[in-house]
Amino acid sequence: MNKINNLLIITSLLIGGLVVSGCSSSPSAEELKQLNDLKASVQALEKQVGEKKSEKAGLEKQVAEKNGKLQQCQSDQEIVKKGLGK
Repeated sequence: MNKINNLLIITSLLIGGLVVSGCSSSPSAEELKQLNDLKASVQALEKQVGEKKSEKAGLEKQVAEKNGKLQQCQSDQEIVKKGLGK
């Protein structure tokens, strides 16, 4: 996740550098290609971030369900211990 954030920052800086350094009246074909490539990279990374967030939410839901089952098992275990103790 940290690598993705770093890559997004670097990509943003590169795009910003292209915009600032482009003092000519129009960008060259190479600059346009670089810009389009960077935009595509950013979109791909943003898609990955969205997928990872979705995956994280699913895993957190699974953990919550398992914690609920664990608490139920512990509760049942206490009831059985009390029943056997009497």
